[in-house]
Amino acid sequence: METIEFPKLGWVFHIDPVLAEFSIFGLHLSIRWYGVMIALGFLLAVLYAVKFAPRFGVALDPMIDVVLVSAVFSVLSARIYYILFYDGIETFWKEPLKVFRVWDGGIAIYGALIGAFVTGIWMCRVRKVNTLAMFDLASIGFLIGQCLGRWGNFFNQEAFGGNTTLPWGMTGSIIRAGTNGSGYDTTLPVHPTFFYESLWCLIGIVLLHLLAKKKYTFKGQIFCAYVVWYGLGRVWIEGLRTDSLYLFDWTIGGQPIRVSQALSLVMVLVSAFMLLYHIKLHPHRPEELYVNQAQPTETESAEAEQ
Repeated sequence: METIEFPKLGWVFHIDPVLAEFSIFGLHLSIRWYGVMIALGFLLAVLYAVKFAPRFGVALDPMIDVVLVSAVFSVLSARIYYILFYDGIETFWKEPLKVFRVWDGGIAIYGALIGAFVTGIWMCRVRKVNTLAMFDLASIGFLIGQCLGRWGNFFNQEAFGGNTTLPWGMTGSIIRAGTNGSGYDTTLPVHPTFFYESLWCLIGIVLLHLLAKKKYTFKGQIFCAYVVWYGLGRVWIEGLRTDSLYLFDWTIGGQPIRVSQALSLVMVLVSAFMLLYHIKLHPHRPEELYVNQAQPTETESAEAEQ
């Protein structure tokens, strides 16, 4: 049993990262809170997609196929991404079977996003789904999954930041052991950066949902807004973390480059330009707006009722 504490708030939690353990066919298996939170986030994201798919003009059956196949490849991509930028990558060359031990930790959200969207392009072509409309829908689903999934880091006491004197600074038995981060004083509280990102994603869910409901003017708009919102949050949150993956041995001004910060910044700039282009430089005429194409006019509705 591990402890998680918020000293200035007077909160102390006694939580085991492993929810349950059991044996089946001679194999010892465990269910971890981390996996439960990711599964819950995925489930809620799928439920959201099922409910609001018509708003984006996406048919339900092919959408489910795209989601399920993309989910499988996103896990593989998340693992590959982590291994490629892991500082101790040589350990995987010495023990190749460790590549498959994802339950020991070592997956990256950006790797999952890349894998999901690349696979999504392929599956959208296979199932005849409009790719940009599917990406718009999936973007809000990703925020839901990330919002819930980050709480898995809470149970594992990982993905935290450097030391802080803020009222919500946290610590715990694993944090004090120094096994999930480096470069911080293990005797002092740290930033709960997992919570910062979860809250950032929650705000993003609300904003993108309202955008899709009231100002959805072209396919790809919600996806670009998602990249800008999540990327901006990741740039500053990643700068606080003590367990970042770095871009090989590259440095700027003597400082190592954090992979997630660099990728976030590039994606934010590209997506912001795309939004600017479609909204200011090449605005859509009313008859071109997706909301007008997806929803029947009052005249069409009256004719359909006759």
